Amino acid sequence: MTHATHEVTNQVPPLEGHDVSADPALLDGLRRGGAEWAEPELRALGVLAGTEHVQDLGRQANAHPPVLHTHDRYGHRIDEVEFHPAWHELMGTAVSNGLHATAWRDERPGAHVARAAKFFVWSQAEAGHGCPISMTYAAVPALRRTPALAAQYEPLLASTEYDFGLRAPLTKRGLIAGMSMTEKQGGSDVRANTTRAAPRGDHYVLTGHKWFTSAPMSDLFLTLAQTQGGLSCFLVPRVLPDGTRNAMFLQRLKDKLGNKSNASAEVEYDGAVGWLVGEEGQGVRTIIEMVNTTRLDCVLGSASGMRLGLTQATHHAAHRKAFGAYLIDQPAMRNVLADLAVESEAATTVALWLAGNRSRLGLAVTKYWVCKRGPAHAAEALECLGGNGYIEDSGMPRLFRESPLMSIWEGSGNVAALDALRALGRSPEAVEEFFGELDAARGSDRRLDAAVDGIKAELTDLGDLEVRARRLVERMALALQGSLLVRHGQPAVADAFCASRLSGDWGVAFGTLPRGVDFGAIVERGLPKL
Repeated sequence: MTHATHEVTNQVPPLEGHDVSADPALLDGLRRGGAEWAEPELRALGVLAGTEHVQDLGRQANAHPPVLHTHDRYGHRIDEVEFHPAWHELMGTAVSNGLHATAWRDERPGAHVARAAKFFVWSQAEAGHGCPISMTYAAVPALRRTPALAAQYEPLLASTEYDFGLRAPLTKRGLIAGMSMTEKQGGSDVRANTTRAAPRGDHYVLTGHKWFTSAPMSDLFLTLAQTQGGLSCFLVPRVLPDGTRNAMFLQRLKDKLGNKSNASAEVEYDGAVGWLVGEEGQGVRTIIEMVNTTRLDCVLGSASGMRLGLTQATHHAAHRKAFGAYLIDQPAMRNVLADLAVESEAATTVALWLAGNRSRLGLAVTKYWVCKRGPAHAAEALECLGGNGYIEDSGMPRLFRESPLMSIWEGSGNVAALDALRALGRSPEAVEEFFGELDAARGSDRRLDAAVDGIKAELTDLGDLEVRARRLVERMALALQGSLLVRHGQPAVADAFCASRLSGDWGVAFGTLPRGVDFGAIVERGLPKL
């Protein structure tokens, strides 16, 4: 007998069976970037990402985090990390769809925009495995500093076969790459690194300790070490060409706030073999190619998380009643949802634009701002689900825990803001390009014009620039988003963005858009397409 108290009413059905790629801002950005040819494969990936099976893969990969095995049963040192099968399935799909380095060898127009759109979609299934996928993508431009190494390894980094396991790299069907820069005493100040590299024939021998090496089961790593010529970049494989293990020893895995599915380790080099990438003493200049490419994926990751939070919030509001009406029809909630949608569309639009344009200054300011907005957006989206959102089963706590990582990875807030200042001071061509992009929208919206004029006026005063760094970079990032939305975005979204973010008709929390915004048109764009 079923008692009345056991009847489930007014609960929201699972968000499953939807097309994750059915995102107007994403599809517009794909076409604008010349990658409309990729839409069928993007849509197929989006449908897959929305299935119950793939969503459960994401849950399992995080519920069963990686485990470090330093020794085998006989006492031999093995330094291997064991992953749940769900991780491998997620990785296999990412690699087979070319989310890693395939775009570098794809000569079709918009190849990198297509790859960015796929990365954006698939990251909504599970974000942690995006780390090794992103680093593999980012390794290629740095590796090309030494053409002989690139000729050997790039085809395997771009391969669409996921071939997990520690074997000699050139004997495998596909490779995954990582990056190992930071040390205990320096963190983001990589010039303080103490790892040493001594030449020995055609290679170097590295000795030192890396504090944060993500995805330690990768096949290859780009790492930094000091030489007689200064800080230099090296390619360090886990397994040497003769099949023996390189002298890289995993000390422990980090117990992180989020990103639980992905292993991050402390690594000791005790005579590890590496090959010089670029020139001696040019390590930062070499590896910055990888860092900047990974920063693009930080923006994409934050934008992807925002879209995931938005779809969960709008789906819940469309099915949950309170006080006699669905939440999505109630003015206060419509304001919150519309505000979340505006933030999400602005992030998606600029992320896809950066994938196709690689603006030096645009990337620096956007990395700072969009990644900073991720945690606030995730928290508000979670709150839209009320107590249900605070429960692990909803997936929202995982989204929230993941959200700060993108702002920390590849340089936290101050590092990103100061990097933007360096670009302003040292790259006049980057400054000209950035303001050329803003001026392309001149006359389209008076609020945007006023914001751009204000930034230009602020740049005439060079006093206390570091004190003003965050404020200035924030304003620049908002102006770039506004310019793109005014020219290419949905009019209601662009109007709400300019009114709130540029003109200041906005509160502090989400849900404080002004009267007169077309809430209905904006919220409709945020609903998942079932």
